[in-house]
Amino acid sequence: STIGIAFSANFLTFVLFYEILTLATYPLVIHRETPLAMAAGHKYLAYLLTGGLALIVAAALTYYYAGTLDFRAGGFLSGVAGQPDLMLLFVLFLVGFGMKSALIPFHSWLPSAMVAPTPVSALLHAVAVVKAGVFSVSRIILSGFGLETMNALNLGIPTAYLAAFTIVVASVIALTKDDLKARLAYSTVSQLSYVIIGVTMLTPDAVTGGLAHIAHHAFSKITLFFGAGAIYVATHHKKISLMGGFGRKMPITFAMFSLAALSMIGMPPVCGFVSKWYLINGAMQAHQVIILCALLGSTILNA
Repeated sequence: STIGIAFSANFLTFVLFYEILTLATYPLVIHRETPLAMAAGHKYLAYLLTGGLALIVAAALTYYYAGTLDFRAGGFLSGVAGQPDLMLLFVLFLVGFGMKSALIPFHSWLPSAMVAPTPVSALLHAVAVVKAGVFSVSRIILSGFGLETMNALNLGIPTAYLAAFTIVVASVIALTKDDLKARLAYSTVSQLSYVIIGVTMLTPDAVTGGLAHIAHHAFSKITLFFGAGAIYVATHHKKISLMGGFGRKMPITFAMFSLAALSMIGMPPVCGFVSKWYLINGAMQAHQVIILCALLGSTILNA
């Protein structure tokens, strides 16, 4: 289903695979079948299927306005008249895709899904569900609305501010979590918005950095989750406050964890630095001091 999302040339096909992904991953979330896991699964479905309903309405309105649902360079909505209607349509897309992208305030399903086993968490947080969300936001902005329409409607920067808010707030919340997987979960909420902030600033460097971060975050975050899983299997500890000295007992695991953590921070020469370099350049191209401060502030919080 994830590959179907990536290769869909038509928005209706896109939504079909998008919803299949939600249903296919639900059994993984409730894998342990404890009351806590079942509650997390119900919350997971409630959020993501609500987003799916918004997308179905958006698909119908898109076909009404544009007469097509085929993705194309420049956007299938480019040149469509009716500014207020397009703004409403953009909100529907943002709500629909914002659920899987874990934009605040649509994010709370994601930390709840941490009840799943660690390999499932790695799948959800690094390569499948949330990446489908941010990829979809990128797809609808670049091949749905198009950069010219986004600029004309002034939709990009307000969305980038929402993403910047998510980046900073989620990073602060992550600092309050003593459970390792919970801290990584809120780190994911923050890091996903790097992709959104990139494509919504609408400058060449920012879009490049945002799209690159889809892959760069995937490599880094799946390493962090596998590290967390290895730590739990070896020590049966989840609390960060109880992990003093573990690095001497598990040097390879913690070395890999540290390398992935440097990528989250954006330290050279790891891949996270490349994303953040392009994003910071993009913010300067867009003359967005607030977004630049949010990116630099989040770097400190990540560290």
